[in-house]
Amino acid sequence: MRAWPALLLGFVLGLGPAGPAAADEAGRMAARAVIAKQEQALGRDDAQTAYAQAGPGIRALFPNADLFIGMVRNQYRPVYRHRSFVFGEARDTEEAGVIQSVAIQDEYGVDWTAEYSLAQEADGQWRITGCRLTKAPGTSA
Repeated sequence: MRAWPALLLGFVLGLGPAGPAAADEAGRMAARAVIAKQEQALGRDDAQTAYAQAGPGIRALFPNADLFIGMVRNQYRPVYRHRSFVFGEARDTEEAGVIQSVAIQDEYGVDWTAEYSLAQEADGQWRITGCRLTKAPGTSA
């Protein structure tokens, strides 16, 4: 299991979501759009656009787009390059704002589950605050 360090760091430092924890349906759709924008940007190797979808905690750990995309390439290869990327259930949490599940099949046909956490910033924009990537149950090595 991998988790963006910013997700854990944010909780340790008490840097929870800037806005209300619960999102309405429009908020969940807006959060999903942020993930989709980042996913599409990664597919084009558009580091700047992908990086712009990351929350302040992630940007603090990776202070420029090149460092960020390098981390994604190395630590989140199934997110970076995949055959399929299908949104699943979204849920609201007190701790992390919105958690959006995504089923991913990587470039080698291995199934993964990504759980993105997103928070709404003071300006109303949703940003990705973390991603936990795990192999799907029943997936071998």
